[in-house]
Amino acid sequence: MHMLIQLFRTKQTFKRITWLLCIAVGLTACGEKAEIAKVIRPIETITVGEQAASQISKYSGIVASVESSGLSFQIRGQVLSVEVDIGDSVKKGQVLAVLDPEPYQLSVNAAEAELVTAEGNVAKTEAEYERQKRLFEQGAGSESRMEVTEFEYKSALSTVDLQTATLNQANRDLRNTTLPSPYDGVIAWRSVEPNEEVPAGQKILEINAAGKMEVQLAIPETSVDRMEVDDSVEITFPTLPGEIAAGRISYIGGAAVKANAFPVKVELIGPNEQVKPGMTAEASLMLRDEDPTAGYLIPNQALLPAPEPNRGFVFVFDPDTSTVIKTAVRTSGAGQDRVIVDDGLEAGDVIAVAGVSFLADGMEVKLMKGN
Repeated sequence: MHMLIQLFRTKQTFKRITWLLCIAVGLTACGEKAEIAKVIRPIETITVGEQAASQISKYSGIVASVESSGLSFQIRGQVLSVEVDIGDSVKKGQVLAVLDPEPYQLSVNAAEAELVTAEGNVAKTEAEYERQKRLFEQGAGSESRMEVTEFEYKSALSTVDLQTATLNQANRDLRNTTLPSPYDGVIAWRSVEPNEEVPAGQKILEINAAGKMEVQLAIPETSVDRMEVDDSVEITFPTLPGEIAAGRISYIGGAAVKANAFPVKVELIGPNEQVKPGMTAEASLMLRDEDPTAGYLIPNQALLPAPEPNRGFVFVFDPDTSTVIKTAVRTSGAGQDRVIVDDGLEAGDVIAVAGVSFLADGMEVKLMKGN
């Protein structure tokens, strides 16, 4: 009986050993299959080459029409009517406001009457001068009398000239009782109501011209010398999420106007019709660096952040080993989609620009077609 039990145990042990050997052989076979099925990750790359002789900075500003005018009457008077209000679209030549024309019409009437009198006096004095001139030539008149009548005649002519000018001025004043629009545009401001007495030159309306718009910026003195007219600018609008407009610097002021800031204007190129004068805008522009070899521009997605500020990593492709090398870099500025690397890269380096968080130092990769 004892021998049977021992034999049974021996067979059980043999079965266990055989089972363990099978598992081991299976795992080895699986490992071999895994090695055979190894996947090499394809990566998208770019070649470093674009130098960043600039730094991207952002400034807030206000959208305005390229052409904007404050409007006033050239004469004083009582406002008879105001034909427009804030926000109204107007056409060139359209009447915007009217002064009471009666006082100026009376001045025209008076000037016309004075001119008629002066012209009558010319005819009268001319006839007398001609008569005295004939008498003097015939020896019957005196020279002094002829000279007096000549002077009176010329004086009458001067009076006609004066009264003609007075009449022209009166007519001009009468025309100026209406205030026309200087161009197509939109009324942006109004400060007058009917029956108000307004002096000459007092601003009563403001009009923004239809068409071109610009963003008005105030640039610190430390940055204004690092930009130039015609530099490209990217414009965004806080009240229009996702709306991006292209622009170009059209004007750089030569003197600071407030808090050591210089006025700079950026002309908008083909803005969306939703963009209106008075809106807040943010301008992103490249400030030139004093060192023209200040670094290289790479896409934001190529940079793997590091804990330290202005530090990060990129994966440089090594064509000899078909692997990527995790490379430490230093950054010195960033825009909406690019970052400036001023240390750690050289022109000609091929770097990964997508999925860098899934890469590791020394990982074997292959370049995607087209890279």
